[in-house]
Amino acid sequence: MRTIVITGASGGLAEAIIKKLPDDGLILLGRSKERLIEKYGHMPNVTCHRIDLSDTTAMENLVSELYQQYGKIDIWVNNAGFGEFKAFDDFSDQDIKAMFEVNTFATMTFSRLVGERMKQEKSGQIINIASMAGLIASNKSSVYSASKFAVIGFSNALRLELADSHVYVTTVNPGPIKTAFFDQADPSGEYLKSVERFVLTPEVVASKTVKAFGKNKREINLPYVLQVTHKVYTLFPRLSDFLARKVFNYK
Repeated sequence: MRTIVITGASGGLAEAIIKKLPDDGLILLGRSKERLIEKYGHMPNVTCHRIDLSDTTAMENLVSELYQQYGKIDIWVNNAGFGEFKAFDDFSDQDIKAMFEVNTFATMTFSRLVGERMKQEKSGQIINIASMAGLIASNKSSVYSASKFAVIGFSNALRLELADSHVYVTTVNPGPIKTAFFDQADPSGEYLKSVERFVLTPEVVASKTVKAFGKNKREINLPYVLQVTHKVYTLFPRLSDFLARKVFNYK
């Protein structure tokens, strides 16, 4: 039985992933232990922990506790994150720091702490849930895109550093997913409606993610049309910027 840790476990994508892992030992992390128990307490082999992702000391202590208790973690999924879509000059310093603490710094901290132990064991996998927004920037996503660009860049370097230790690092870069994420990112629902044809279900992303468990998969980009868009964006950046501003500006 594999031991798998998932952060942000109360979210819609995490829930879809968890449903596909009935035979694994699951350690679920979230802001509310009570909510996690309410959602998953009926499942066998599930342990729930509360964690404050802005508290580095608490994160260090939790990782040490988990390794003392379980001895080994096979897969660590950094899934916690949130977004807000608004103009760059509408963000306060506090807004920016809060988003980076959850989306970026927590992912980097957990990856560092767990990666160090996996390196010693010469096995394991870190899966970082990033976003297509970290590959293709768009209007009104400056801070969110920056937080995910950082996760992807960090993951790409970490992958190289851990490769000789047989530790895999995989980034999952989905486009918009129909989850509660948009309750905060897009309260009006207008953006989600405008990109409806690109919207993914949590089940589709979860299926692709779980298939990568235990495999040396570099990255997963979804949906296919945005994967192609990223290639065009890379090859023709000036044209892509024009189209993003004038034609495909949905926010």
